[in-house]
Amino acid sequence: MNNRSFRIDALALIFFFILIAQALSYVVPQGEFAREAYPDNPNRSIVVAGSYAPVAADEQANLAPWHFLLAISRGLKDASDIIFLIFLVGGVIEVLRRTGAIDAALHQAVAKFGHRPSILVAGCLLMFSVGSFTIGMGEEYLPLVPIIISMCLAMRMDALVAMGIVWVPYGIGWGCAGINPFNVLIAQDIAGVPLLSGAMARLAFMLVLLAVAFHHVLRYARRVQADPAASLVANIDYSQGFEPPADLAFGRRRLAILLVFFAGLALFVYGAATLHWYIGELNAVFLAIGLIAAVIMRLGITETSEVFLAGCAKMTGAALIVGFARTIGIVLEDGQVIDSIVHLIASVLEGMPADVSAIGMLVVQSLCNFFIPSGSGQAFVTMPIMSPLATLTGVPQQTAVLAFQFGDGFTNMLIPTNALLMGALALGRVPYTAWLKFVAPLLGKILLLACGFLVLSVHFGAALGLA
Repeated sequence: MNNRSFRIDALALIFFFILIAQALSYVVPQGEFAREAYPDNPNRSIVVAGSYAPVAADEQANLAPWHFLLAISRGLKDASDIIFLIFLVGGVIEVLRRTGAIDAALHQAVAKFGHRPSILVAGCLLMFSVGSFTIGMGEEYLPLVPIIISMCLAMRMDALVAMGIVWVPYGIGWGCAGINPFNVLIAQDIAGVPLLSGAMARLAFMLVLLAVAFHHVLRYARRVQADPAASLVANIDYSQGFEPPADLAFGRRRLAILLVFFAGLALFVYGAATLHWYIGELNAVFLAIGLIAAVIMRLGITETSEVFLAGCAKMTGAALIVGFARTIGIVLEDGQVIDSIVHLIASVLEGMPADVSAIGMLVVQSLCNFFIPSGSGQAFVTMPIMSPLATLTGVPQQTAVLAFQFGDGFTNMLIPTNALLMGALALGRVPYTAWLKFVAPLLGKILLLACGFLVLSVHFGAALGLA
């Protein structure tokens, strides 16, 4: 049986999960936690531990059979920031590619390092993981997916290698985050432990996981280089959209465009870290990069517009997938079953020994990440439950925070409800089933190591700097 028989279109897969979400609303008891305003941010609500109660009969939701169809529009609206990011950045990347600057730079890099893929793999793993470890970067990596794929193809590797060196470190960096304001700082605040505590221990563990990821990705990359037929995406056509232009000379104008590109990225990283910039500012930075690049390369107004629109058009599939992925959570929210699901899987841990409870918390958080893929959203829902549960089972609060981080971060590499992952796969034309075959064995190793680290933190937290 050929590989094509196992392919599942990403949009079809997401639509299937939307149907499952609606079905759950009919069979899972409806319930909810009481919520109160978060002290440091009144616009955020936090779950009150021990407050779960069934929804009164006269207040229960009864979703119409066609409700999931109505929810799709809301999913697209709710994910509009990411969707517009994909469209705008796709258009700008197309303009940059028309200038030839990116492809000329890739050609130079391949000529210099093409015989040493280990440099590319190690460099990208470290760079992208640090971005997620520090300021919670993720959306910012989407524009780089087509660029990294072009480089990997030029080095006789494939798109899965490119996805691996971008999205694996994203998941590892989130899971081991030291100062990420979107997950670890929120979780530590709720658990009542010192902010930023244990960052060095998590950094050390991240380096261990990056070493495991390096071995996994590089081994696959070398196998593909030796035998292109061994690629899990060998049946995907990459002859259009990722091919280099005929002119690969690297002149002053193209150098200037690259400097503008990296300066723009550095500006956004600074803004995100110090000025609380987010997707709107990222869009503005990329639009500015595209306009400046067009001026430097003397592209006409009409040509720039046509190229930009063509780039946006190529992103339609990826953008729609993001909106459909968000619809899953909306249907679960409308059916009033998200809190019930969290309550049901968390209640299993009560009365367990500390070691078992710590690992169980990781399992619970990983399951919750499927239903609540937002890191901050998951923290506000689960940590008020897990923190008191940790006290009851003898699990240190730092371990409860670690379990949340690991469950929220590592499974981001795999869960189809993660809009960023599905958007990146669509950008790279990587079928979800191929990505699953590639990343599942690695994720299994990471989760096993995570379980061991959680157990160590229970018994030797002080020695590890996790007291």
